[in-house]
Amino acid sequence: MKVRIEIDSDIDETEVVIRSSSLNDNVNKIQSFISSLETNYRQIVFYQDNKEYYISLDKILFFETDAGSLNAHTCHDIYQVRYKLYELEDILPGYFQRVSKSTILNTNAIYSITKNLTSASIVEFENSYKTAFVSRSYYKPLKEKLEEKRLRT
Repeated sequence: MKVRIEIDSDIDETEVVIRSSSLNDNVNKIQSFISSLETNYRQIVFYQDNKEYYISLDKILFFETDAGSLNAHTCHDIYQVRYKLYELEDILPGYFQRVSKSTILNTNAIYSITKNLTSASIVEFENSYKTAFVSRSYYKPLKEKLEEKRLRT
C-alpha cells in the first residue's frame, strides 16, 4: 500500500482520496476508520434538567428513544440528548452500532449477548444493571461487527 500526503495551503477542508483496483475489506476498513476520526471532533452535549454535561462517548452504553425523547445511558445515569437517532448515527464513532429502530449501542461496552430466536436478543454491559435489546434484523450485523473487532485485536 502506498500513502501520499499533499499539502496545499489554498484548500479549506481536508480531503482524503482512496484509490484502489477494487472495493475490498481493507478499503472499507480504512474508510470506516477515517470516518470515525472525523466524528471525534463533534462534542455531544448531554442534559439533565437545566444542567449540561460533557461526557466522554466511551462512557455511554447506549442511546435509546423513549416517549419522543432521546436518552443516553451510562452505567448509573440517564441523560437527554437533543438529536434524532438518525442524526446520531452520522456523528457517532464507528464503535457505535444501530441495534433496533430505537437503540444505538456502544459495541466496546458489551459484556454479553443472550440470543433469543423468537424475539429481541438482550445485551448486558459490564458493571451495570442496564440492558439493551437487539432486534432480530440487527443481530447479524452486530455479530459481524463484534467478530471484526475481535479479529483486529
